[in-house]
Amino acid sequence: MNIQILKSSKTSSTSSVTITGSKSESNRLLLLKAMYPTIDIENVSNSDDSVLMQKALQSPNAPIIDIHHAGTAMRFLTAYLSIQEGREVVLTGSSRMKERPIGILVDALRQLGADIQYIENEGFPPLTIKGKKLTESKVTLKADVSSQYISALLLIASKLENGLELTLDGKITSVPYIKMTLGLLNEIGVETSFNNNVVKVKPKTTQVKPQTLVVESDWSSASYYFSIVALSDIGTEIKLSSYKKNSLQGDSVLSGLYKEFGVATSFENNSITLKKVQKTDSSKIIEFDLRNAPDIAQTIAVTAFGLGLESELTGLHTLKIKETDRLVALKTELEKFGAEVAITDESLHLKSSDNIKSNISVDTYNDHRMAMAFAPLGLKTTLKINDPKVVSKSYPEFWNDLDSIGFKIK
Repeated sequence: MNIQILKSSKTSSTSSVTITGSKSESNRLLLLKAMYPTIDIENVSNSDDSVLMQKALQSPNAPIIDIHHAGTAMRFLTAYLSIQEGREVVLTGSSRMKERPIGILVDALRQLGADIQYIENEGFPPLTIKGKKLTESKVTLKADVSSQYISALLLIASKLENGLELTLDGKITSVPYIKMTLGLLNEIGVETSFNNNVVKVKPKTTQVKPQTLVVESDWSSASYYFSIVALSDIGTEIKLSSYKKNSLQGDSVLSGLYKEFGVATSFENNSITLKKVQKTDSSKIIEFDLRNAPDIAQTIAVTAFGLGLESELTGLHTLKIKETDRLVALKTELEKFGAEVAITDESLHLKSSDNIKSNISVDTYNDHRMAMAFAPLGLKTTLKINDPKVVSKSYPEFWNDLDSIGFKIK
């Protein structure tokens, strides 16, 4: 199955969209609620990942938990289940999930005393986890690993008898995601510190007071509208809610990065308005280090291509272990449209084409971000998106919302 996006001269000049809660914040808070039931959460993401996370946490006696493609859920639940004393469970996922490494996290949990065994291939799901009391409190990880491994440890740390002292060795990847996790822990009264490369979380010995936490809308999902505005005529505006200027989400750097593409962002009453204010100089080279926001790399690459710009994106080493190898996927799909793309293990160099090819079918590789990142190119050419339902992983309403702002979708 595919959908066709017919070339649209522009979206509605002024549009507004409400985006579901952040998947990253939702999954962290869902885990904290499972450990501290006095917490209530509003505006939880309706993404597949968050639905699967909720289902897993609401099945306390299930002998097998299958989280399909949900990488965040795999990492967070591995840590969470390791401290559920007396419970034994098999944690598994899709065939792609069984190819995504988890050995770094399992090794760290084992250092803390966890009982986790591999069922098929060493270092990869599925896992057998026997929950127990963890008394060790110190662990060291390489600092450039996926922040989800780090956040998984931090989320359970306040339930460990002696808390956690986590040392990160080297240059840290995705600092904003670590700070998001610590910020949410602080909101519920857990004491933390993050100095140099050492993160400490104190054990929570008192009850968490009853409180309601509202999940901010997802900045990763907002990225596609930044791209749409960048590729639109001067004067085009899109209003998105609900967003905070002092966001915990790393992808909130979008408001600064997209100035390079002529997009201005204004904040008012928990909403942001994106406006195309100037054309982009076609001779400039876009250079971004996305080490702290790798999830927006696909969107930025497609935006640069659509505007005919050369770009050099670095800090992308974690993209190889996502839903697909996103660097290879980007190279393959952008080249279909006429781009010249060179990749390394951590970078992408793009040269655009004067003539964007039409009626190209974009393969999505079971990756929601491939589908959504390429959709804005409908402002420049007609294209097809294969397996469009893949967007449900993070943003189920995406195609309806695009239709509402003027995209022609068949």
